Amino acid sequence: MTEKITRGSGNIFADLGFDNPEEMETKAQLVSQINAIIKQRKLTQKKAGELLGISQSRVSDLARGGLSGFSVDRLLRLLNKLDQEVEIVVKRKRSRRPATTTVTFADQISVS
Repeated sequence: MTEKITRGSGNIFADLGFDNPEEMETKAQLVSQINAIIKQRKLTQKKAGELLGISQSRVSDLARGGLSGFSVDRLLRLLNKLDQEVEIVVKRKRSRRPATTTVTFADQISVS
């Protein structure tokens, strides 16, 4: 029995047919970074919530990868509250592919 393997696009949300897959991918990357910073600082969800100005249950949502109820703008503001500088760069695309949004972290937080 041979299974057909299809190469992904690089965006799981697009591959699964979600609406606004680029926005969802951007949010997922931002949430991942927020969670890594919280974990690196060994903050409880309660302390993280106090620092971020959100409830502990919303921190729990973030910890589980929850994206609903969080706009990209709000996630950027949460990163600012975690003492992260956020820089947005707009540039002309260089290929025939559709323009995309990319999130790049200068200091990627890695927590084991």
